[in-house]
Amino acid sequence: MNAPTRIQAADHGVSLREALGVWLRIALLSFGGPAGQIALMHKVLVEEKRWLSETRFLHALNYCMLLPGPEAQQLATYVGWLMHGTFGGVMAGGLFVLPGAIAIMALSIVYALFGKVGFVAAALFGLKAAVLAIVVHAVIRVGRRALNNRLLQGFAAAAFTAIFFFDVSFPIIVLAAGIIGYVGGKAHLPQFSRSAHGNARDAEGDSLLGDTLPGHVRPSTAQTLKIAAIWLLLWLLPVAVLLLTLGPANVFGKIAVFFSKMAMVTFGGAYAVLVYVAQQAVDNLHWLRSGEMLDGLGMAETTPGPLVIVLQFVGFLAAYRDPGSLPPLVAGALGGLLTTWVTFAPCFLWIFLGAPFVEKLRGDQALAGALTAITAAVVGVILNLAIWFAIHVLFRETIAIHGFGLSFEVPALSSIDALALLLATGAALALFRFNLGVPRTLAVCTGAGVLLFLVGATPVATNARMMATERAPEADKTILSK
Repeated sequence: MNAPTRIQAADHGVSLREALGVWLRIALLSFGGPAGQIALMHKVLVEEKRWLSETRFLHALNYCMLLPGPEAQQLATYVGWLMHGTFGGVMAGGLFVLPGAIAIMALSIVYALFGKVGFVAAALFGLKAAVLAIVVHAVIRVGRRALNNRLLQGFAAAAFTAIFFFDVSFPIIVLAAGIIGYVGGKAHLPQFSRSAHGNARDAEGDSLLGDTLPGHVRPSTAQTLKIAAIWLLLWLLPVAVLLLTLGPANVFGKIAVFFSKMAMVTFGGAYAVLVYVAQQAVDNLHWLRSGEMLDGLGMAETTPGPLVIVLQFVGFLAAYRDPGSLPPLVAGALGGLLTTWVTFAPCFLWIFLGAPFVEKLRGDQALAGALTAITAAVVGVILNLAIWFAIHVLFRETIAIHGFGLSFEVPALSSIDALALLLATGAALALFRFNLGVPRTLAVCTGAGVLLFLVGATPVATNARMMATERAPEADKTILSK
């Protein structure tokens, strides 16, 4: 049990101006998905700047893992809030999103105008191969940090089995893991203690923040109600205005409602959100095709910031293809911005509303056990996406298996895409063997895709997949059924 925390005014000595420079640096370098982004924040905030300790960083990370939405962006918001209050949280979380949002908007416009041009398709073909290697890399990095005992490894395996083979929804997995972890933590089982995450080598007192709770962290009923009212209004007022003025059948009303719902149920971060969006935006709303969903994630991988910014691309295409009286590009831009707003506004609500109570309970064994178990389950979900990517990037055809409660896909081995396999293998070697890093790996794979196009080795898998989708849109239901 930790020593009692002290509540006092923040005296860590870090100015807002200094913090602005640190958060801007993190925002511009945050490539490679949540695993890489969390590792970057750990390196800068814990190891270099020593703003907070290892144990405090992991405590915040576990809470963010529990929330719907992008855990890396929420972690930045949490630490910014912890250091400098609400303004610091908005600054850190907002900067984390801004560079990626600008880049995705530009790429969405290019994709809408030139997406089927040969060299653009070839570049995206290369990106998809790199994305596969990056997701596998994420599984390994997160797994090494979170799964250092047999029980937690079992949690990850059970979560993977449930979501991949039986199509169990992620919220159910989170709830089950949280309950078991809570009971295990309350029983003081060592597998569920905070040390399950590894050696917390930094004592609380060694960090600038120490073991204190700054005054703005103290939870109160009045403050909680005020925060809830402000952020719910900021989030839901635009949704209500659109529904009242344009109606629920209008594409902007649909975008506002759909992505507001996504913000509440997309547990597990960007890797899990792809599953939800694929099921709904592709199969039910028909806003985009399955191949375009992968293209969007490839774009998000090439830009800094949270991978969930891929939702902006989805919203852009939805409004671009149903612009009403607006020019398509204007409608697309508005649809993308609306998607980004209703996706990220709730993230600030979850942090500012819950973090004071989480900080206050920092020594609670039961809560630590629940968060530890949930983190382990998330690893299984990321593994599910890694295999999903491998099937749909490396093979042109899949076989659906249903029956006896099972619902999953296996690849048709004869449909393997040799070029995709070659590029993915090269990307894996670049990341694992030569430590090339995410940005350079993405650049090399993109260039390789374009080079294959220029020498006449057109990535036929991409074209075949696009043609098959155009001939039989209902096939997307099989491709993205997970």
